[in-house]
Amino acid sequence: MNVRRALFIAALAVAAAPAYAQVQPAPAGPNPFDNPPARAGANPFDNPPQQQGEPPCIKDFSRLRDDTEKHANAVMAAQKRKVPLPEACKYLTEFATSEEKLLKYAKTNASSCGIPAQLIQQISAGYANVSKARTKVCQMAAAPQAPAGPSLSEALGGGIPDRNNIKTGRGTFDTLTGTPLGPK
Repeated sequence: MNVRRALFIAALAVAAAPAYAQVQPAPAGPNPFDNPPARAGANPFDNPPQQQGEPPCIKDFSRLRDDTEKHANAVMAAQKRKVPLPEACKYLTEFATSEEKLLKYAKTNASSCGIPAQLIQQISAGYANVSKARTKVCQMAAAPQAPAGPSLSEALGGGIPDRNNIKTGRGTFDTLTGTPLGPK
């Protein structure tokens, strides 16, 4: 597998990153108890109270999600630059580490933060894909580079002609002293 294919697989895993944005707290609306009802006899239950702020776990989740997206963008930029294998391994390792932290946090705080199970499955699938790509790229980076094969001239048995390897004498096209088809 070449670097471009491995980085493409990682980029596909990054495509799941917008799914992380699904966990956004609902915007806090006005408190019905701050403003008295406009008319007498209005029911205070007509406007149910809105959620006051966001829980601290959402801030932590958002921070981890943003960090993961930052690393995902770094992987995609590295793919566009066609970086060497060791550098690609470094970028994918950082991305996999940040995604692993996000996954652990999401699993640990799923019930207290209200993180949907479907989102955790998406993060888990993305992490699995990134881990596979990272493993392959890092193995290719650690493997010694195969020597280049012979050039075309070496494969055909000839070298670059110079003064030392040119044969003089009678050859096929030596028509000054005879026929090109050979002696008779």
